[in-house]
Amino acid sequence: MASNQTILIIGASRGIGLGLVEQFSAQGWQVTATYRGTPVNNSSAQWLALDITDSASQQQFIEQLADQRFAAIVINAGVFGPAEQRVDLASDAQLHQLFLTNSFAPVRLAQRLLPYLVPQSGVLAFTSSQMASLTENPAAEMPLYAASKAALNMLVRALHPAAQQAGITLLSLHPGWVQTDMGGDHAPVTVEQSSSGLKQVIITAASQGGHHYLDYQGQTLDW
Repeated sequence: MASNQTILIIGASRGIGLGLVEQFSAQGWQVTATYRGTPVNNSSAQWLALDITDSASQQQFIEQLADQRFAAIVINAGVFGPAEQRVDLASDAQLHQLFLTNSFAPVRLAQRLLPYLVPQSGVLAFTSSQMASLTENPAAEMPLYAASKAALNMLVRALHPAAQQAGITLLSLHPGWVQTDMGGDHAPVTVEQSSSGLKQVIITAASQGGHHYLDYQGQTLDW
């Protein structure tokens, strides 16, 4: 990566985000991380409050970054959505909140964060899902969640011209089926396994350019 080993992790108070904080901190990186709600009792990072769905919160957060530059930024915030994954049973409010949190708000924030990445080597990564792919998810499992992540992939692709001009690499990342609040206790991948793999994928991506759809083991996924 860039010589300044600095990373910003959005949505890091638990699960994969917190795992990434611990993984990068253990490797000597300077970590800035965000939480929503209760402050995090973890001294491995500089913690800042942020609700990515709130424009005022975004503005206050951006102002706190001042003139910092990051070798990598990871936007990890996301929700599962309605328990009943049927569009005819989900309310308009539920659908709006799902797509705002998983699709629109992450990319709006990313557009504002592009200038905070180190030019020519910076990496801008998003937590997506294998479920977002028509090829990888032919049975349309978890369709509402999957659709929100498919929308995220497309909106990230729309960032490519600006990212390419700045020499920034874009990543859409599948963390695996992970033992988190969302993934459940029976998931086959631990937080440590996922975050360790994602860390290496992010580090390897520096200076590559383009937009890549990868899992936590570095395997390319079909769009």
